[in-house]
Amino acid sequence: MAHTVAWFMVLLGLGHVAYGARKYAAPLRAAWGDGYIGQFAASEERRTAFWFMIFGPLVALAGHAALHAAATGDLALLRIVGSYLLLTGMLGAAAFPKSPFWAALPAGPLLIAVGCGWLPL
Repeated sequence: MAHTVAWFMVLLGLGHVAYGARKYAAPLRAAWGDGYIGQFAASEERRTAFWFMIFGPLVALAGHAALHAAATGDLALLRIVGSYLLLTGMLGAAAFPKSPFWAALPAGPLLIAVGCGWLPL
């Protein structure tokens, strides 16, 4: 169970980057063309592009941490990752109801349940 949820998070993070690269291609290209360093404060569109793009690797990182925890039987780490996912999903879905934050809502409790021993590893 934890492996499936963890791989889902890795793929969700990678998909976030792929989608963001397509959606924010113009502001990302403009920032890169202007030298990249310090170029994301120039406009709201560039700031949004940066934060959207940086979130993807963090979601994938959460998935990789959960994969490691499942592989080593680290139930405490599964509970921690699950708790962060649940909180992020709840806050994100409340702030942006028409967003993919809803995907974290089942993932978080599932990892918590595995970490507590309520579901098999």
